[in-house]
Amino acid sequence: MKKDLGHEAIYDARQLGTPRMLILGLQHMFAMFGATVLVPILVQGYGLPLSIQTTLLFAGLGTLLFHVCTKFKVPAFLGSSFAYLGGFSTVATMPAYEGLDPETKLAYALGGIVIAGLLYLVLALLFKVLGAKKVMRYFPPIVTGPMIIMIGLNLSGSAINNASTCWWLALVAMAIIVVANIWGKGMVKIIPILLGVVGSYIVAVIAGQVDFSGVSEASFLGLQQFVIAKFDVSAILVMAPIAIAAMMEHIGDISAISSTTGKNFIADPGLHRTLLGDGLATMVAGMFGGPANTTYGENTGVLALSRVYDPRVVRLAAIYAIILSFSPKFDALVNSIPAAIVGGVSFILYGMISAVGVRNIVENQVDLTKSRNLIIAAVMFVSGLGFSSVGGITFTVGGAAVTLSGLAIAALCGVILNAILPGND
Repeated sequence: MKKDLGHEAIYDARQLGTPRMLILGLQHMFAMFGATVLVPILVQGYGLPLSIQTTLLFAGLGTLLFHVCTKFKVPAFLGSSFAYLGGFSTVATMPAYEGLDPETKLAYALGGIVIAGLLYLVLALLFKVLGAKKVMRYFPPIVTGPMIIMIGLNLSGSAINNASTCWWLALVAMAIIVVANIWGKGMVKIIPILLGVVGSYIVAVIAGQVDFSGVSEASFLGLQQFVIAKFDVSAILVMAPIAIAAMMEHIGDISAISSTTGKNFIADPGLHRTLLGDGLATMVAGMFGGPANTTYGENTGVLALSRVYDPRVVRLAAIYAIILSFSPKFDALVNSIPAAIVGGVSFILYGMISAVGVRNIVENQVDLTKSRNLIIAAVMFVSGLGFSSVGGITFTVGGAAVTLSGLAIAALCGVILNAILPGND
């Protein structure tokens, strides 16, 4: 007898029947969709041609690869990571790459993402060999919290620039997100970003603010636009350190999924396997033209809402994403979204990234009355924001110009100060 959705947790969705499984998979796809496609839209705003089709393809493939690495046990979806947006923005404007075409700049940024994914694999190996406690000692919340805060703050300028193209439309997008997130019930509360984009887009269409010429010209079916990664030290030093914050986010997400489902995925299949899956998915995406992947909190919210914890349902969402990736017309429709809407959405989104960093510090009860913690945070903030404002530090190694971004400098300062200052418990 098929079960109805209720208060009892369901670990095998097959008992609900195929139609309900398909709908549940669709719900997971909608939950990840708004944030996943927003990443390439924002990166395109920096002048880098990151494809929506390619992003969706590698979100789907990356999720399936993650499930293989985790023995098909963890109900997680891997979508586009916002943590690397600051890196894309920096690479797009680096003096060392001035005069290069946008696709070449993107290729260098993707090379940095491949190396960032490789760092996941190194951490996974360390977790396996040394154990989580010894490794995490070098990446406490006093280091990862300020890193996450600065990722959001470094991007705030682009949100203002996009929103300023049409402030009233940006405010409509922001208002819908706030209303859905604060007063929404059920599924509405889970997808405020998607509702903000769709709702304000409908308003823009009515107001005649949308150009549909590209949509009408695009075909329904077509292959993705692949960009092969290129490797350069400057871009690697910009992108790779961001992996520190992204890996901490990953560990937090796996903890949240474990808490939601009542299963300890940190122990079985183990953090080394979840990091391996996330790292491999990020490396594959970066190598062929997609952004870095990360486990999605939006889909954890869907798990909590539906109480259906079967990973098969999440894999259905991955298959849906792959199918959508073969439609250039869908790509063109998303690209027709006015810049003001992107600005309004990112206005809140970038602020929320920084707020997550603050929450990271508060929830872990970091004692800011201690001088060592204040010094670490102070040096990281000034390094991250100050050096970003002047384009980072450029120096020459073996005749090649190397640029360290503000985020990279901040990460190095944080890890080194935390290691050498007394009181590292």
